[in-house]
Amino acid sequence: MSRDSCGRICCRGLYSCYWKHPSERKRKCSCCWFGLVTVVSLLSLCWMYVCLTTFNDREDVNWKAFSILRRWVNWFLVLIILSALLTVYFLLLLAFALFQLALKEPLDLHCLHKAFLFVGVVFMALGATGISILWKVEWHTVLLSLQATAPFLQMGGVGALTLVSWVVFRGFHRARRTVSKIFVMAVFLGVSVAIFLSPLLIQSPCLMEPKQRLPPKPNLIGHRGAPMLAPENTLMSFQRSTECGVIAFETDVQLSKDGIPFLMHDHNSHFLIRTTDVLQKFPGKDFSHSTNLTWDELKRLNAGDWFLTNDPFGSVSQLSEQEKETAGNQTIPSLLQLLNLSRTHNISVIFDLKNHLEINDTLNTAKTILKSEIPQDLILWLPSRHREDVRKIAPQFKQVYDRVSEMDRDGGDHLNLKYSELRAAEIRSLRNRNVSVNLWVVNERWLFSLAWCSGASSVTTNACPLLKDMTSPDWTMETRTYMIIWITVDLGSLLIMFSLFIFQWWCYGHSEGKGKQRKEVSVWNRRELSPFL
Repeated sequence: MSRDSCGRICCRGLYSCYWKHPSERKRKCSCCWFGLVTVVSLLSLCWMYVCLTTFNDREDVNWKAFSILRRWVNWFLVLIILSALLTVYFLLLLAFALFQLALKEPLDLHCLHKAFLFVGVVFMALGATGISILWKVEWHTVLLSLQATAPFLQMGGVGALTLVSWVVFRGFHRARRTVSKIFVMAVFLGVSVAIFLSPLLIQSPCLMEPKQRLPPKPNLIGHRGAPMLAPENTLMSFQRSTECGVIAFETDVQLSKDGIPFLMHDHNSHFLIRTTDVLQKFPGKDFSHSTNLTWDELKRLNAGDWFLTNDPFGSVSQLSEQEKETAGNQTIPSLLQLLNLSRTHNISVIFDLKNHLEINDTLNTAKTILKSEIPQDLILWLPSRHREDVRKIAPQFKQVYDRVSEMDRDGGDHLNLKYSELRAAEIRSLRNRNVSVNLWVVNERWLFSLAWCSGASSVTTNACPLLKDMTSPDWTMETRTYMIIWITVDLGSLLIMFSLFIFQWWCYGHSEGKGKQRKEVSVWNRRELSPFL
């Protein structure tokens, strides 16, 4: 390829901003900057992976931001977009650097790229720090996701390592100092061993032993109904969830000023602001607690327009015009209305009780349920406070626990936990004891697949339209089959890398031999011609 070919000019210009000719000045630490580009590119891939695996809990981030800023914006989507742009930018920069090496162009990184590298490192550091401080539980989600992706990440890593080996071996053969050769090869061998042998550490419930049967598909529980199809905690939302075949409605119950239980998740200083038009209907009024408004005042609020305006799940465009009109006219339902719907469809109800500090609030809610004449075994009683008092007046309620120790103490058999709080082996052990295990909140296919392989009884989900159509986990594989694939891929990579090393060694030795021959010819010519000069 000529020195001024299109490929050289593009790589040179995009990497160093020298379009016509390479810089005559030798930049300091050019190899160090290349190393930094490589490291930051790998870190950006890791950060993008973290963002994608925590996408299941994106509403937690958005709600946290709303609690601080009092404005609903899909902040997690903004984070995903910025992370994707930075990742693509760094990977392209690394690709141009590799092309520079292949074309034997100087690695002359422009100062603007250096500034963006610094910005990217700061952005990822702030993101990781924010997760560690405000959202620490998500690191468990990242580790859990490796059970679903590690087998495929390992194969991808082997492929990437095989491609990079060409550049590594080239650098090894060109290195003049023995110390440099040893350092390059030691680092490469260390990384290779880690990637090749990483399957020894991979554990996944979807890697099954021969003759091990796949557990039944977990049942679905509608988290505040079907919030992707209708405004959360409205009758329309719960009605739409019945189309997904849910076995239970999950909701949140609060008590009005006059003691009427109604459905609403947000409480305390965020009460009603996110999902209703309370600021327009009652300007200047205190909304710090559910008892600030009577049931008659609550019934006047619109609980659906926010869904059409904010489109929290990006699903409004999928609704028909009639469905949009229905959604826009939703109001806050009472607990009694939900119980009537539940009784009609023979669907259970599980709920959190936000105002459960006072025993009167707890007993008032329990008595409202009893007055509805719904079968008691359809009620999954979750609130832990005053559980014994509720058990006395409603002995047939199914008691659901959020701690294994408390469940074992009471001799219960229903458990409701966040999906990251139990390992697959623990779920299997509980299921062998005939304990019903529900995991919340599971929205992504990979996470639902893990819950399925682990043997969870049910999952609470926002995404019932997505999960109801799954007929099997995303993947299952016998452990023996995976071992065969793993060893075959590793051996194939080793064979290719060995061939590349030998080829590079032969090319380098051949070029060195030609160089020495040219040098000897030049010396001989000078000696022969010296009498005439």
